[in-house]
Amino acid sequence: MVEFEYLNSLRQERIIVKNSRKIVIEVMYKASYCLPCFYMDEAVREVLPKYDGQIEYRRVDFMKGEGKKRFLELSCSLFGTEGVYKHFRIAPVPSLFIDGELVFDGIPPRFELEDAIEEALSEDPLSRN
Repeated sequence: MVEFEYLNSLRQERIIVKNSRKIVIEVMYKASYCLPCFYMDEAVREVLPKYDGQIEYRRVDFMKGEGKKRFLELSCSLFGTEGVYKHFRIAPVPSLFIDGELVFDGIPPRFELEDAIEEALSEDPLSRN
């Protein structure tokens, strides 16, 4: 079963499900009128059924509530606190993060997205830190 979550959890957790990794994919999303954001969201939704139960998908609407916090957290992970608050550097929009790491800063072709997902699923979660 594929989980859809919008702006709820701020924690990154690695979950083991039936001896396979579950990854978290987050798309930075401005609004429905932002066509690149819309197409990035659609690109991810198109591949989700192939990975049933292995992906937790979150669309991070950074213009609202908890989405703002998550957007700033991911921006700080890219550029550091000083980079964000002093130099105004932020995560690209749209962008796609897998397990908290920036993977795409534009809409990826389906095969590149699937390759990135396969690579993330095959990684040893203990080797990441």
